[in-house]
Amino acid sequence: MPVSNKPGSAPKEFFLEAYKGEQPPWDIDRPQPDIVGALDELGPEGGRAVDLGCGTGEHVLELARRGVEAWGIDSTPDAIELARGKALERGLTARFVLGDALDLGRSGPFDLVLDCGLYHVVPDEVRRAYVDAVRDALSPYGLHLMLGFQANDRDKGPRGYDPAELAVHFADGFGLLWARPATYETRDGEGRPAWLTLLQRDA
Repeated sequence: MPVSNKPGSAPKEFFLEAYKGEQPPWDIDRPQPDIVGALDELGPEGGRAVDLGCGTGEHVLELARRGVEAWGIDSTPDAIELARGKALERGLTARFVLGDALDLGRSGPFDLVLDCGLYHVVPDEVRRAYVDAVRDALSPYGLHLMLGFQANDRDKGPRGYDPAELAVHFADGFGLLWARPATYETRDGEGRPAWLTLLQRDA
């Protein structure tokens, strides 16, 4: 899930350790229901999609199940290994890449870039690089679907964001199609208030 060890970014070591013991709180063994609902609404068939910070691959495999050429990228080796194992067990074809989620290299362009829980841990000084990476990875008029925590004042965990912030950060090269209150489900069953947003790249 982490971006990298760039100054000010989410601590990579935390995520490297997260998959070595008990499952981390964000890994619920299934896709997030609000993302599944959005995919039902969007109806992606065929095309290419990538999940940034894919973790153990549940959203990538959901896209693959729908007939999409699905990619996932994450910098946590244990998560990528688990994701590849799931693909084999379920008989699904997907590509899982170990690497920096903001360095997509020559793997694009994609019709859909998915983010479940990455942007909300990216610090301010890295968010410009995030926006640039997503824009460069998308085809003209491609879509960016994102689920992340709502802005909060908690001392621990992601500080989140709000739609007004997204409108500012994504002002260059994107249109915000909608932002909906949602729930980010967690293993404790409580869930967290979240935003589900859909942005579209300009031509």
